[in-house]
Amino acid sequence: GFGQTIIPDPNFEQKLINLGYDTGTPNGFVPTANIDTITTLVIVNGGISDLTGIQDFISLDYLNCYNNQLTYLDVSYNIALDSLNCSHNQLDSLNISGIISLSRLDCYDNQLEILDVTTNASLNYLRCGANNLTTLDLDSNPALTILRCDGNSLNTLNLSNNPALNELDFSANQLTSLN
Repeated sequence: GFGQTIIPDPNFEQKLINLGYDTGTPNGFVPTANIDTITTLVIVNGGISDLTGIQDFISLDYLNCYNNQLTYLDVSYNIALDSLNCSHNQLDSLNISGIISLSRLDCYDNQLEILDVTTNASLNYLRCGANNLTTLDLDSNPALTILRCDGNSLNTLNLSNNPALNELDFSANQLTSLN
């Protein structure tokens, strides 16, 4: 078909051109047929501030967008996603809702005040340190084995539904209670 995916951020599109998924110079869109079967996308250190268009990467199971300038990321349409690294951005909004397959999330060093992992039952690795989290609900993540939530503003942490935990770092918080 002639379906196009709008890619408003020229730095994002340039990365796709560099990877061979688009041609020429950034023009604001990429043929959807070039991206909808990609399973791995690594777009690090790219000066990217907008990942609009990522929703059409429907086969994506590994996304690494480490060290960009993202303030908002919605991967809720990427339902095959197994691993997401969006660390070292400026995210104040991250939507991973409904991604049942997500097992690894690294969102270290952002500006998140809220992180909703209640619909990510397969999560076994969570690194969410160096954010602005005041609460973290892990009741729906029984598979969690590694949790690094250091350097936030958490005052309580309830790990009673996380029996598989074997590595934990909650340093540099304001914990008044730990269950």
